[in-house]
Amino acid sequence: MQGRLTTHDLIKAKQSGKKIAALTAYDATFARILDEAGIDLILVGDSAANVIAGYETTHPIGMREMIYHTKAVVRATRRAFVVMDMPFGSYQISTAQAVRNAIRAVKATGVQAVKLEGGQEIAHIIEAILRAGIPVMGHLGLLPQSVHKLGGYRLQGKTQSEAQRLLNDARLLEQLGCFAIVLEKIPAKLAKQITETVRIPTIGIGAGPHTDGQILVLYDMLGLNPHFQPRFVRTFANLYTIVSQAVQKYCTAVRQNQFPAHGEYYDTNPAPTT
Repeated sequence: MQGRLTTHDLIKAKQSGKKIAALTAYDATFARILDEAGIDLILVGDSAANVIAGYETTHPIGMREMIYHTKAVVRATRRAFVVMDMPFGSYQISTAQAVRNAIRAVKATGVQAVKLEGGQEIAHIIEAILRAGIPVMGHLGLLPQSVHKLGGYRLQGKTQSEAQRLLNDARLLEQLGCFAIVLEKIPAKLAKQITETVRIPTIGIGAGPHTDGQILVLYDMLGLNPHFQPRFVRTFANLYTIVSQAVQKYCTAVRQNQFPAHGEYYDTNPAPTT
């Protein structure tokens, strides 16, 4: 049986032209399904703040919650490479804080890598975490943790200066030692240029078909959030309708006393005498 994929496996995939399939997961049940279905990389995303906790941004989630979700995903998987998002506030204050939290994440969960958002502005932090022996995945383009600074969830890299900055940041992340880079919501041509420039894998979300792999939020891909349908999300199933119909059938069966039926309960002991 093949063991867990490694950073070397992901880099080899780029070298051989094999696309990397990645999704987010936040719990053991879905993580096990993804792992057994053959997913290459699972990101325990701070998007848990949105899809699990119901917040509008990723800001409220902290290390405690991320560690909780990551533990569940790591325990349930055998093959997939697992990455944990470093949540907002866990690495921005100081380098020492960032290293301390990254070490805490690895020791508490067994996760293989952490992901940080940003380029030049956090280069010293990425470098310090890498010196501590922890693999780092970069994240460029739309940075959900900086959504207020960026003026909303808008396309990044549209101007020549923005595009040049992202290309420079990608080169820097590779030089620092990141093993991969998430490229979020940038023009496809720019994503192609970055992918062809760096030797480490690029994983796109809303970045077109030319990246070395793709990632989506699991709940979006499964059609569990019909009210959120950006252009870059394809729904590969409509689980919202399936789950809703199942719950409606359950409610009807209970209210009409059709559940539990014979064979769906235990009736082995005689009733006590009065």
